[in-house]
Amino acid sequence: MPANKLVAISTYLRDRNSILYDYLVSLQSVHYEDCIEVSYQLDSTTQPGNLIVLRVRTSQVEGEGEVPSVISVWRGADLQEREVYDMMGVRFAGHPELKRILMWDGYAYFPLRKDFLEPYYEGPTKVFDSRVEEGQGKHFRAEEFNPYGSNTKIPKDFKDWASLDPADDTKGKNLMPAGVSVEELGSDQFIVSMGPQHPSTHGVFRMNLRVDGETIIGLKPVMGYMHRNHEKIGERNTFLMNFPFTDRLDYLTSMGNNFGYALAVEQLMGDDAKVPERAEYIRVIMAELTRVASHMWSIGFLLNDLGAFFTPALYAIEERELILDLFEWAAGSRMMCNYFRFGGVAFDLPKGWIERCRGTVFDRLDGKIDELDRFLSKNEILLDRCKGVGVLSSDQAINFSTAGPVLRASGVAYDIRRAAPYSIYDRFDFNVVTGTKGDLYDRYYVRLLEMRESVKILKQAIDQMPASGPILPGKKSYQIKVPAGEAYSRVENPKGELGFYVVADGSATAYRYHIRSPSFINLTALEQMCLGHTIADVVGILGSLDIVLGEVDR
Repeated sequence: MPANKLVAISTYLRDRNSILYDYLVSLQSVHYEDCIEVSYQLDSTTQPGNLIVLRVRTSQVEGEGEVPSVISVWRGADLQEREVYDMMGVRFAGHPELKRILMWDGYAYFPLRKDFLEPYYEGPTKVFDSRVEEGQGKHFRAEEFNPYGSNTKIPKDFKDWASLDPADDTKGKNLMPAGVSVEELGSDQFIVSMGPQHPSTHGVFRMNLRVDGETIIGLKPVMGYMHRNHEKIGERNTFLMNFPFTDRLDYLTSMGNNFGYALAVEQLMGDDAKVPERAEYIRVIMAELTRVASHMWSIGFLLNDLGAFFTPALYAIEERELILDLFEWAAGSRMMCNYFRFGGVAFDLPKGWIERCRGTVFDRLDGKIDELDRFLSKNEILLDRCKGVGVLSSDQAINFSTAGPVLRASGVAYDIRRAAPYSIYDRFDFNVVTGTKGDLYDRYYVRLLEMRESVKILKQAIDQMPASGPILPGKKSYQIKVPAGEAYSRVENPKGELGFYVVADGSATAYRYHIRSPSFINLTALEQMCLGHTIADVVGILGSLDIVLGEVDR
């Protein structure tokens, strides 16, 4: 569509279309030879599963691309537009704070443009000749082939070397929260910078807080300290090579991450990647075990954030360890599982695995969830710290594009397993759990109840799974043919909707590879949830978002 009609059409789709597209699912860009395309996946929370895509094209010349911001329509566009600006240089006219988000202010280049070459660049795609033709079994470091020189770019006009201070943290330097006035208090305002090294931030993450006395009146999340340009790496690797990299997004949910990526490429491959029946059940069992393990971890560490230091976490981690034992037995690794393949899974379940899994699911998990519920849900201190804190209304949760337990705790019954069923989820009986208040307590309790629903799905899947059968549609292959095309896959991961957007050009690697990260997008609503509360509450509210920085920064 013409860029100048984007906001008007978006507003129409949200407010007056027969299907109200009130939910901005994902926003990303692709650098083609003649343009940069910005695309927007939209869905409706009232009639879910009706995904549509809006596309706008702009100049591909560096520094000239510009499209209107849709932040006035969907506030969930905020961080996503900043990411597109940061990675491809497209400006969003009307964005209130268009600054770098993963790189630092002053960085001169846009790393996901096709004309950007990485330091020690050897070639656009793997497998590199140095590893095969020229390497002849010897190992060389890329630095030995191309010692910076031609592809380490320094701005030509930069002269101010003397002012650089190695102790200076340039990230977030110009991202101070504006704040609101609190006239009745008569106290001073000041800035508190929490992180990036802080035990409550769940990794290298920073929050710039503006406080008036003890009251939060502004907050800016600062991220990118762990950014490793995952998407550029994904465009250099062959399709199969990306599986172990997806493990390292949300490193607590590698099975779920594998699932989402596999679905995107399988969309492009069509019947060549049709998943056998037994493999479908194995995938669902792994995904739901992942949800239980992740929610257990989340609840345990939320209590840590609230001051119950480690006792609840250790109770929760015990069950997670038993689930990781199952992962290790099937995949060979506890956390970096790398278990899924296009069209199935890498290995069949070993002898005795399903019996052990049945014992854990049927004989343990219900009792352990009951135990957490009994110890925590009516605890006076937990109720006092969580009830009415960090409230996000249903309208706000939708508008901020939040996903997963954060969205459902605000009363929005939106779960990809129901909204757009994938794999064999349409065969299982389970409920979509929602909260009523949208506060910190509801986010805790939704996760607890979701574990019960996952156990319900696991019991059905274990009972229904064929006792034998293939786990791949053909022989194992290390190189696959992916036809040219575009695909967006979405799975309901423990943190929320995890999306993979893949553009293939018929070659051995993805032309474009983008991840819709729930941990990243849920942070868009963090300031809204924290306003009016204290710093101690901010720690709990951030904990209730359950972010993992590997997925935030990518």
